[in-house]
This record gives sequence, structure tokens and C-alpha cells, in this order.
Amino acid sequence: MQEPSVIFFLFVGLVILLLGSAAISGSEVAFFSLGPQDFHELQSENSVSARRILFLRDHPRTLLASILIGNNFINIAIVIVSDFLIKSLLSDSTFIFWGNSIYNISLFSFMEAQQWTGFLEFMITVVVVTFILVLFGEITPKLYANHNNLKLTRTLSGMLIVLHSALKPFSRILVKSSHVIEGRINRNGSMDFGASKEEIDRAIDLTVLHEKDAEKEKTILKSIIKFGEVAVKQIMKARVDIVCLEFDSDFKEVMQVVRESGYSRIPIYTDDLDHLRGILYVKDLLGHFQEGASFEWQELIRTNMLYVPEAKKINEVLNDFRQQKMHMAIVVDEYGGTAGLVTLEDIMEEVIGDIRDEFDDETDISYEQIDEFTYLFDGKTMINDMCKILQIEKSIFDTIRGDADSIAGLFLEMIGQIPRKNAEIKYNQYIFKVVSVNKRRIEKIQVTISKT
Repeated sequence: MQEPSVIFFLFVGLVILLLGSAAISGSEVAFFSLGPQDFHELQSENSVSARRILFLRDHPRTLLASILIGNNFINIAIVIVSDFLIKSLLSDSTFIFWGNSIYNISLFSFMEAQQWTGFLEFMITVVVVTFILVLFGEITPKLYANHNNLKLTRTLSGMLIVLHSALKPFSRILVKSSHVIEGRINRNGSMDFGASKEEIDRAIDLTVLHEKDAEKEKTILKSIIKFGEVAVKQIMKARVDIVCLEFDSDFKEVMQVVRESGYSRIPIYTDDLDHLRGILYVKDLLGHFQEGASFEWQELIRTNMLYVPEAKKINEVLNDFRQQKMHMAIVVDEYGGTAGLVTLEDIMEEVIGDIRDEFDDETDISYEQIDEFTYLFDGKTMINDMCKILQIEKSIFDTIRGDADSIAGLFLEMIGQIPRKNAEIKYNQYIFKVVSVNKRRIEKIQVTISKT
């Protein structure tokens, strides 16, 4: 066994190295989790730490390389010092005694006593060092940094500057090497560094802080990730729900529909919705409210309409709205018939949730909540709208919905035929029961969330 003074210095050295490892690991998480708002706050300051952080922000690759190099050097030093410390605390005779004791057990005699001695020495060093290093050098500082990123970055900004400057030659070599490898991989197309949607979802769950509006932030971020995958068919207002006007309606009927619907744009048709004449903008009626029933309001119809196919993605439709300066589009099926209607508001609600003003009802989705776990919906209710009411992920039924957009269509996809009244089907923890049905369609469906 070594002298007490040697053991003391080894122990102090180990503590200092662990503090250094913790500081570097924590600073990595703290710095690279800073957001635009944090940097905006730093730009408005004139402190030394703020200037340091803003300087490092402009050199992210070399900083990350310096952090990784420094952390690896320190971790290697921790392993070496820990090995010396363990050997100082436990003499060779102790390990030999343990090795002989295990060898004397017939079950473990397949290895020589000397081999058991070396194995025990190695395992104790690895287990102890790994536990200490992971707990105090990685997990604890990173957890703290995740919740105090700006504060910790300010505190450690000086250390990061020193580390960045001292290891700059090595980090530049590392960064240049990574550029060469990355360039060759991109040219060959042999590897994809893109993260999957599932990985991004998990990353959002891990990184969004558990604050008051954290769940809303998660929902918005996940909706943005999936924005380009949602087809307009999934969010449109179905044909049967479109508020519209017949071309030959008199002005009194027009005003009644305008007042009752509250919509600012109303499609106009002849015979049926497959023969649209245009869109009536309610704002164009502002100067004509006092006109009589014979007023020729048809002259106000705008014939410039935007048509989009059902399968078109909503990010593309949003781009069409922007380019053509329009807020509404008619959704057509594969045969050119009117399948539904989509608005700019519908698309925006896919990202930020329901948009309501002082004139909106609490909800425009027709349903009845029977108890905590049971809901009654119209069969024509869109699957996405049902998911909003049930507060579940909109993608939960993607594997079984097929071409269905409504709850009735979803039930038909699962059962394969027009069901009878009280027919039930279960998918995961959701039980669907037909409450009302006629020969042509399902009218009412009860949805129950099973506790098991």
C-alpha cells in the first residue's frame, strides 16, 4: 500500500479531473441548447461573458471538436489516476488472496488463480471508474445543464474560450477531416445522416423543458415535422358540410345564409357542387345590405377559384395560397368532382391548433361526451377532428385508415361492409360502436376509450 500522502494527492487529482470532466460535459449541453431568444438576450448585453458566448457561436464546429478532444483527454486521465488509486488502496496481496479464494471454488476452477487475480483487478477498476465517470462526469452535469443552460454557459464561457484557443490546431484538423469524410459520403450517397421522424419526436420530448406550456410547444414542433406529410384530404371540410349557395337564390336567401354561417367566403353552384360558378366574398356585400330580394348579387361572384387534388400535401397548398394570394381552395377527387373545401385557417390549425375568435362557437365539431371515456360522433366527422376531441395523436389510426377521412369511413375500412346497428369493433384501446345506420351510410358512432 502507498503512503497516505500519495493516496491523498491521487484522490485530490481524481476529484479535480472529475470536476473538469463535469464542467466540459455540462458546457457542451448548455451551449448547444441555447436558442435564438437566448442569443438575442446576449446581444443586448455588453458583458464579457456575453461577448465570449457570441464569439463561440460563430465557431460551433471547432468549439465542439475542442470540447470532445478535451473531454477525452480528461477521461483518459481519470482512468489512469483511478487505476493508481485503486492499486494504492488495495495491495497486490489482496487481489492475490481474492483470486486464490475464487479458484478454490470448484465451480470457478476453469481459470487459474493468477488469471482470476488479473480479472478481478481489471473488473474493479472498470466498474468503479465507469460508475464514477458516468454519474459525476456525464449524467449529473448534463441534467443540470439542460435546465440551466444560459446560466451555466455564462459561468463556463471563460473555460470554453481557453479550451477553444488551446486546442484550436487539433480541432481544425478534426473539422477538416470530418468535412472530407462528409463530402465523400455525400458524393457516394452510401450513408444517410438524416434523422427519422420518430427520432426527432423523441428528441423533442427530451429537449422541450417541463414548463407550463411545454406540451403545446411539443405539439407545435411535432406538427411542423409532419407538416409536409399531411394530405389536404385529411383536413378538408367534406362536401356534405360545405356551406354554399345555389346560383339562382334570391338576395334574401343569400343574406340569411351569410348571417347564419358567419363565413366570409361562400361557394356558388348550379345544379350541384360539381358545377361551381365561383366564390361570393361577403365583404363585397357590405354596400348592398339594404337591397331587396330582387337584387342581382350574382354580379359580385368572383370566378377566380383555386382547385387542388385530394392527395396534394398541405405545405404545397400553402405555397399555392401564398403565390395566388388566396385563402380558400376547392378540393377535387380523381374524377374532377368536388370532394371538399380547404382554407388557409385549416392549414394553419394543423400546426398551431384551433384558431378561434370572439365569433366562433366553443367547437364546430358535432359530438356529445357521454362520460369521461365515451363520446358520440356523427359518422361524417373527420378522423383528425375526432383525434382533437379525444386529445390523441392524429397519426394513431394511419395504419388502418386506408383512404378513409371520416370516422364512418374508418369503421368501414376495419369491418369491410355496411354494419348493423350496435356493431362493435376494437382497435388498440379504442372501441367503435355503430349507434345509428341506414342502408347507405353510418350516421352515428360511439367511441369509447378502454381503460385496459
